[in-house]
Amino acid sequence: MRSCRSPEFTTSDPDGGWSDGGYYVHNNMWNAGEAGPETLRACAYDNWYVDSTQPDSTSVKTYPNVHKDINDQNGKPFNDYSVIKSTFAGRGPGTGTYDVAYDLWLNGVGNGKGVTEVMVWTENSKQVPSGDKLTTYTAAGFTYDVWADDEGYVAFVSRSTQYSGSVDLKAMIAWAIGKGLIPPNPTVNQIGYGIEFCSTGGGKARFTLSDFSVTMS
Repeated sequence: MRSCRSPEFTTSDPDGGWSDGGYYVHNNMWNAGEAGPETLRACAYDNWYVDSTQPDSTSVKTYPNVHKDINDQNGKPFNDYSVIKSTFAGRGPGTGTYDVAYDLWLNGVGNGKGVTEVMVWTENSKQVPSGDKLTTYTAAGFTYDVWADDEGYVAFVSRSTQYSGSVDLKAMIAWAIGKGLIPPNPTVNQIGYGIEFCSTGGGKARFTLSDFSVTMS
């Protein structure tokens, strides 16, 4: 596995970030009121790590991630794409409460009317998604429990840990549209991958990312 020995970029700023190679690496301590300290060090958009120290409670504190913005976050219609795929390699600390996950924003980015958030969890340590478990989805030999709430949130939670691999995001979105979990032909606005830290048990914990790419055509 690659390691980042001489970082090009370092930040402990809650909103600190770095543009590289058409992607954005973001410390994203969005719940800063509850969050403890977190430092991100990046050698490249697909080679970085973060040290985080989070208190022992269940709320999500931070989501350090790398993401691709589509059309400056204005998005493009889902049906315009024949391919939306991604590769990843990321590993959580193995202690505390967290999920390593993709975060996709459709019909907008962030909390807003009509916005849909789709997550794909590749590693899970004691974390539970929002909403209810509805059904399962299977692809490429992996089975995912599918959770959803009535606020426009859908989560595909892998039953087995995937430290690296590739995902066919177009197929997952199309399946969720077919199930009525996502509105038809949404705009695809942002595709990201990182870790949602809830707790590190009070000690310092590290997340390491060593591969990320998004292919859209």
